[in-house]
Amino acid sequence: MSMNSCDHSEIRAKAIAEGIKEVASELRMIDVADFVSFIHSEKFNNIRDLINSSTELYFKHGTLSYGCAADYELEWDRPPSIILDLDFRYHEVSVSFNLLLCAYHAAVDIRSISFEERTVSPEEGTSLLVAALADARLSAPAR
Repeated sequence: MSMNSCDHSEIRAKAIAEGIKEVASELRMIDVADFVSFIHSEKFNNIRDLINSSTELYFKHGTLSYGCAADYELEWDRPPSIILDLDFRYHEVSVSFNLLLCAYHAAVDIRSISFEERTVSPEEGTSLLVAALADARLSAPAR
């Protein structure tokens, strides 16, 4: 893997993290015990509802959704964390990624990304992703 593709992977993950930071903040307001319980008992529709209600204020309907998988890390020696499988789909951009929620921060790990145009350069792909994230957001309410 070239250094250039590594740079674009990191830039893309940061773009997604920045684009969904309000959603991550909303999700972190949910009691971690609820997430652990829903994941442990495989109540994936409950998780989907939580994610949908957290995204509806920030993104156009259907652009950011639950990908039907979740996990948690629960150890004696550190705070719990939640891993949510999410999908972003808007126009020609499709991204599947994991959102890691910790007590005071969140992180994004991209699993796959694709573009309708199969032969986009890394630079073009990154630009398409950034533009799609911006366009998929709901307009801020007038104050």
